[in-house]
Amino acid sequence: MKIVCIGGGPAGLYFGLLMKMRNPAHDITVVERNKPYDTFGWGVVFSDATMDNMRQWDPVTASEIQQAFNHWDDIELEFKGEVIRSGGHGFVGIGRKKLLNILQERCEQLGVNLVFDTDVESDEDFPDADLIIASDGIFSKIRTKYETVFKPDIVVRPNRYIWLGTNKLYDAFTFLFEKTEHGWFQAHIYKFDETTTTFIVECPEHVWQAHRLDLADQAESIAFCEKVFAKNLQGAKLMTNARHLRGSAWLNFQRVKCEQWSLFNGKSHVVLMGDAVHTAHFAIGSGTKLAIEDAIELTRLFVEMGDTAAHIPEVLARYQEVRNVEVLKLQNAAWNAMAWFEVCGERYCDRFEPQQFMYSMLTRSQRISHENLRLRDAKWLEGYEAWFSGGTVMPPMLTPWKLRHLTLKNRIVVSPMAQYSAVDGVVQDYHLVHLGARAMGGAALVMVEMTSPTPEGRITPGCPGLWNDAQSAAFKRIVDFVHGQGDTRIGLQLGHSGPKGSTRVGWEGNDEPLPDGNWPLMAASAVPYGAQNQTPRAMTRADMDTLTGQFVESTRRAAAAGFDWLELHCAHGYLLSSFLCPLTNQRTDDYGGTLENRCRYPLEVFAAMRAAWPTERPMSVRISAHDWTPGGNTDDDAVVIARLFKAAGCDLIDVSSGQTTREAKPVYGRMYQTPFADRIRNEVDIATMAVGAISEADHANSIIAAGRADLCAVGRPHLADPAWTLHETAKLQSRAVTWPRPYESGRVQLYREISNKNRQIPA
Repeated sequence: MKIVCIGGGPAGLYFGLLMKMRNPAHDITVVERNKPYDTFGWGVVFSDATMDNMRQWDPVTASEIQQAFNHWDDIELEFKGEVIRSGGHGFVGIGRKKLLNILQERCEQLGVNLVFDTDVESDEDFPDADLIIASDGIFSKIRTKYETVFKPDIVVRPNRYIWLGTNKLYDAFTFLFEKTEHGWFQAHIYKFDETTTTFIVECPEHVWQAHRLDLADQAESIAFCEKVFAKNLQGAKLMTNARHLRGSAWLNFQRVKCEQWSLFNGKSHVVLMGDAVHTAHFAIGSGTKLAIEDAIELTRLFVEMGDTAAHIPEVLARYQEVRNVEVLKLQNAAWNAMAWFEVCGERYCDRFEPQQFMYSMLTRSQRISHENLRLRDAKWLEGYEAWFSGGTVMPPMLTPWKLRHLTLKNRIVVSPMAQYSAVDGVVQDYHLVHLGARAMGGAALVMVEMTSPTPEGRITPGCPGLWNDAQSAAFKRIVDFVHGQGDTRIGLQLGHSGPKGSTRVGWEGNDEPLPDGNWPLMAASAVPYGAQNQTPRAMTRADMDTLTGQFVESTRRAAAAGFDWLELHCAHGYLLSSFLCPLTNQRTDDYGGTLENRCRYPLEVFAAMRAAWPTERPMSVRISAHDWTPGGNTDDDAVVIARLFKAAGCDLIDVSSGQTTREAKPVYGRMYQTPFADRIRNEVDIATMAVGAISEADHANSIIAAGRADLCAVGRPHLADPAWTLHETAKLQSRAVTWPRPYESGRVQLYREISNKNRQIPA
């Protein structure tokens, strides 16, 4: 094959040499716009895993890189006068120029034709090429030319950064945080050769502008950064080699993601590679890693599927299919890490102590979890667990937590989950067994499913209510049982179904209307939940007053029944949620329009309930922090909603999302709603409960330890295992949880079996 690589960065060079190694008959050319030894930037970073991959595919190149790179395991944080270090992280740093020179030399050894100082304007400059690799960087001319085919999604991020270097040497991947009169600056630092260190300085746009750095040239910017980080630099100078950039050399990161990776231009197959097709933020140092692994994967597929021009179409199709999965994983992790650095000044720097700030930073990408940190540096993590608990080494999810006068024995909550098993709103023996079993399963708080203050407010005929004495007595029986079993607490979630009422029980059709016997619905506006659902009538002022009174009456009944916790359901498209969501609230009075107006009635209900609920007992509100559909509420709106409820006396926001319209398209994933809880907790300064796809202790420990939420609500795993908390704790071999006395012999056996199993697993 005749192969042309446009762009002589790591992707183009490495692909060229790998293909030439495997088939010397290939005619391969790499065309680079710069001179052979003229490159920009300082050091680049990739992981130990990438190096292992390179050793497998080209031991010669890997050996040369290994001799030149700087390897370190430690990450060090300098923050608020403290220095904290954690090990076991495994990074490789090498000068970008040195890396390219090694790859260039290897290409020459293998017979790859290198052409320098040549700026390629078009893929059509090489009409006789079978395959053109467009590895021409983030501003790829080839990608731009075929934009309608490649369909790039390019997002310019708000933070400003400047890529500098220094001759001061560091023996760890180091992060510095310094506060100025206008806000926080951070530095990402790593040594890449025996004399030089990369020193990237980053800050939010508003901080950058407040310091008038938008008007500064490169020399002035360097002098400014030297002043900000003077305490650490101790007289060392910062340097730039960004001669190709105009002005101050401060940049905005651009996230690139393409829908299509390759095309046929009529004569040649063209495929994007490296930064031309995808970028990953420097916060996890993976741009070079992506480029190298792109080259390896495409080479592997040619070897596997056929190393001839005839096989190019199927190879390129398979290449995108396989590689896109791994790229998206890394881009998502990089996005999380990038987002953390973008908001850390506003969200974490002032609020967190250095110890928790370090933990939050280490787990910022959500690829590194609590137990993964233990594998990397058990001593550091145990020290952090002791700090977090106030002296005892224990899983963070098992630490006690106090709100008002209520102390919870740990941070695990059994989510309120509809069981559709009530009769005329009265909970049955089923509920006693269901809730009682989970109360004995180790969780600190068991929440009863959404309970209506009126018959018409039930979701289904099988949902519970609290409007009469029979219902009160049935609930009191369950509350008394839970309290009689030990130190687990029980809470009630009150809510009105609104436009989602009069529907079938879950196993007959979730949110589907009853075939007969429907009751009338009401909501903020006459907007049905879906075309198949009944259209509710818009509430009048009289309706609002009546319903508020009914909520208050149910609140008094809940207090008399002995519930420890009360939650108001304002999420998931139910009645109060229908006021909050702009897609379902079309009112033109004081209860519609602006977000503040849309919050007015839910706040009225909450305030009336709070006044009736005992002062010493906590009260929370569940909200949908994102509607996941155009025109709906976003997490920006959720912050405002949370602030308003906090001002009204709310103690905690139970942060869910979606389910407000049938058009919602949530982006699901592990702990996918936790970022909303994190933002509300640390920007509004109110306690939060994280919910959604939290299915193992590792998830809960990571969330609690990082300060992303104060409690973790675990739903479906508790349906499968009433003793989820006890069993997850046993997997950790922690004794920081109490089992019911009749079950203690089972505890001894379970811990022994898990311990024996762990000893049999090879390290």
